[in-house]
Amino acid sequence: MKEKLKNVLYRIWYWYLSTIDKNAEVIFMNYGYSKENYKIELDKNDEKNRYSAQLYNYVATGINIKGKDILEVGCGRGGGLSYINRYLSPHSATGVDLNKKAIEFCKTYYSNRGIKFLQANAQNLNFQDKVFDVVINIESSHRYSQMDIFLDEVFRVLKPGGYFLFADFRHKSEIEILNKQFEDSNLRPVKKEIITANVLEALKLSTNEREKLIHKMIPKLLHSIGKKFAATEGSTTYNKFSTREYEYFFYIFKK
Repeated sequence: MKEKLKNVLYRIWYWYLSTIDKNAEVIFMNYGYSKENYKIELDKNDEKNRYSAQLYNYVATGINIKGKDILEVGCGRGGGLSYINRYLSPHSATGVDLNKKAIEFCKTYYSNRGIKFLQANAQNLNFQDKVFDVVINIESSHRYSQMDIFLDEVFRVLKPGGYFLFADFRHKSEIEILNKQFEDSNLRPVKKEIITANVLEALKLSTNEREKLIHKMIPKLLHSIGKKFAATEGSTTYNKFSTREYEYFFYIFKK
């Protein structure tokens, strides 16, 4: 019941953000990645999203995706897939998300950038079998009601030898369940890494900019909700990472 309520509140917040963000100021919706001496080269226009872009870069460069057909499940407002398409040179890039407003935004905002966006359920992907070299899923799966079915769908749409790149967090009570779901899937683990400390560092470094955006975009009454959603330093979400109540994982799987 609690998880269902969280999902409803997330959808309401997502709808609200999509409604008020007329100038495309929020195109990334992940917590980010930071590490000492890890600083990717970015164009000036991308600098404001440095830490979120670095998470995508860290995950996507776990393998060589140049020339590959890639699918991002849970693409949100498209910033991550746009980064991958512009900087890492895949052959094709497709993004799907359940949220209709997010997909409408992506189709408009990235209309000239060679990315295909579709509305789709992660647990029922509307693609034929064996069509993608790489499936990417970043900070989206913690809201899926049937993770095992999603993993079956990932396996189905991947070409033989294809890769699944996964990054997300779980409450400490859910980690064993997640591990069992991965073990029961047909995907073979290649790499597993806990990156909680790197996510926490990114959140700390980006707090000032995130709070400026919150104060600019939403009414004062909703500031605390915005900070929790953005996991700014001192928020309940940030504190759960700090105490390791939440752990953040990066996996690479191969079909």
